Amino acid sequence: MTTSASPTDPWNPLTPAAVAARFDPTGVVWMIAGGVAIDLFVERRTRPHGDVDVVLLRRDQAAVHQAVPGWQVCAADPPGHLRPWPPGEVLPVTVHDIWCRSDPAGPWQVQVMLDESDGDEWVSRRDPGLRRPLAGIRRTTATGLPYLAPEVQLYYKAKAPRPKDVADLESALPHLTDEQRTWLHGAVSRVSPEHAWLGRLGRRDAPPAPR
Repeated sequence: MTTSASPTDPWNPLTPAAVAARFDPTGVVWMIAGGVAIDLFVERRTRPHGDVDVVLLRRDQAAVHQAVPGWQVCAADPPGHLRPWPPGEVLPVTVHDIWCRSDPAGPWQVQVMLDESDGDEWVSRRDPGLRRPLAGIRRTTATGLPYLAPEVQLYYKAKAPRPKDVADLESALPHLTDEQRTWLHGAVSRVSPEHAWLGRLGRRDAPPAPR
C-alpha cells in the first residue's frame, strides 16, 4: 500500500452531513466552504463538486486530528507539495491547506483551510486590514449545517476566478442582500480596484469599513 500523497489523487468527498458528524464534536468553530457553501446559501445544488472544503481558524488547527483520527492528514507546503502532518506539530503561517483521507491509498475526502483571526475577529490573510466579527462570517442552514458567509467565500474566489468560481458568483448574486454586495464590492476593490466582478456587484461610491 502506497503512502505517497499527491493533490492529483482522486476525490470522493464527504457529504456535508458527514463532515458535521466529524467536526461538530471537536467543539471549535468550523464552516463548510467552497462551492458547497454557495449551494447551502442558495438552498440548491448548483453544479457538480469534486471536493468538499472546511474552514477552521488557525488557532484551532489541532481539531483536524480530533475530527479524523487515524486518517492520513497532509499539509500543503507552498507551492502545493503535500507532506504528512503529525499530531502536535504547529503549522507555519505559510501553510493554509490540509488534505485528509481515511485510506492512504484511497481518494481524498475533505480539505481543511486555515483562516486567520484576532480575538473574536476574522482577519483576511490577503489583506490584514480587512476584518469581520467571527459571528458575522458564519451562517447556518435550517438543519444546522454551518457554512462560510457567501460574500466572504466569493471574496476568496475573486482572487483568481476559474469558470466554476464565476458560476458560483452567478448562482449567489441574485440572493445577496445589498449589505452583502456592498461588503464584497469593498473587499474586492481593496486588493483589485479594476476587478471584473465589481461591475456586476454595482458601483459603490464609498467602500465599506474593513469590519
